[in-house]
Amino acid sequence: MALKIGIAGPVGSGKTSLIESLTNLLKDKYSLAIVTNDIYTTEDANYLKEHLDLDSNRITGVETGGCPHTAIRDDISMNQKAVVELEQKFNPDIIFVESGGDNLSATFSYELIDYYMYIIDVAQGADIPRKKGAGLLFSDLLVVNKTDLAPYVDVDLDLMKSDVSNNRKNKPSVFISKKDKESLKQVVAWIEALI
Repeated sequence: MALKIGIAGPVGSGKTSLIESLTNLLKDKYSLAIVTNDIYTTEDANYLKEHLDLDSNRITGVETGGCPHTAIRDDISMNQKAVVELEQKFNPDIIFVESGGDNLSATFSYELIDYYMYIIDVAQGADIPRKKGAGLLFSDLLVVNKTDLAPYVDVDLDLMKSDVSNNRKNKPSVFISKKDKESLKQVVAWIEALI
């Protein structure tokens, strides 16, 4: 059975980009597969098929046709079918399941995934951790992305880290930037600790 890791977060927070980076860092060591969710397209799946050095059959795009939350939490049947098919065809070690872009209340059903990370980015506002939301509070890992943009959007990263710590309590969080490859290793380490 594959380790199934959900990835949720608002539109533009960097979910697809993070999957791309993680796949590039993990593909030589683990067998991987990916399920993406978009409402009316397979845009994210198409992007990954084009940009990853991974058999395109290992990447499945699900068109949810409606609220992104429903397909990962309430009626998970389309995603479950995609996951099962990938497991049967490829027997992967890890399957990433990317939610469609959503708001701060998104959570995954643990019948679909084993663990999930929730992604926000600094350009969406330093107050996001204080606004809380189920994804931010209850995800297994909170990823604060695009830290390199903080100076350009007047975000105090130290204050944001304090807010994250206060609201997440003992749950883990990481601050990353695609431009800082070392920061991405925090997410890889979190994943490898689950295997």
